[in-house]
Amino acid sequence: MVPNAPVRRSPADGRRLGAFVYDVVKERLLEGGWSAGESLDVESLKSDLGVSKQPVMDAFRRLAAEGLLEIVPQVGTRVPVFSMEDMSDFFAMFASLEAEATAVGARRQTPAQLAELVAINRQIAEIDTTSVGPSERVHGYLTANRRFHGVIQQMAHSDVVMRLSDRMWDMCDLMINTSANSRPLADEIGERHDDHERIIAALRDADVERARREMHAHIIRNVPMLERSRSTGD
Repeated sequence: MVPNAPVRRSPADGRRLGAFVYDVVKERLLEGGWSAGESLDVESLKSDLGVSKQPVMDAFRRLAAEGLLEIVPQVGTRVPVFSMEDMSDFFAMFASLEAEATAVGARRQTPAQLAELVAINRQIAEIDTTSVGPSERVHGYLTANRRFHGVIQQMAHSDVVMRLSDRMWDMCDLMINTSANSRPLADEIGERHDDHERIIAALRDADVERARREMHAHIIRNVPMLERSRSTGD
């Protein structure tokens, strides 16, 4: 979905209305459809989605409970605003979690999982070379990237790790796509692809320490990217 474009979809796939609205708002939010501090307009969403106010408010409350929105009494609902310090602290913790999960995966990976990582990263390379606009590039990368890291989570064979990692990936995407002055991730897809190649190699070699180190570096690179974007206004 292109951020800020009219949605006008319906839950034809059988989802309940509340879940449908939640999914659509969350997707648009994580892809930067609104900027940090921006208010979400209930009436506009009602019109775009062809629903009543209740499922929209239910989606807002659910997203607020997950830390992806803020509901301010007597004011409305808005995208959270994060300081650079907030984001640096978050990515330090996130990098540690993902690094440890990858280290576990290096001991438990299977040939089929490695083959899946290779296939997904090949798609990321194609996105980098064929996608044109920044929104298209970011959407394609985010979709493939979540699949890539989902496979690594599966290698850990831990439901707890998977649930926690999913929540942190949501926060990661929110911070990157709402807090920057532009869409800096669109210009780093090639570098992210190369990171993935090094991670795959470490996993294939069952090199626990290298897998941990490569994943940590991959996640923590978001901090200087955001610092550059905020300082230059690019």
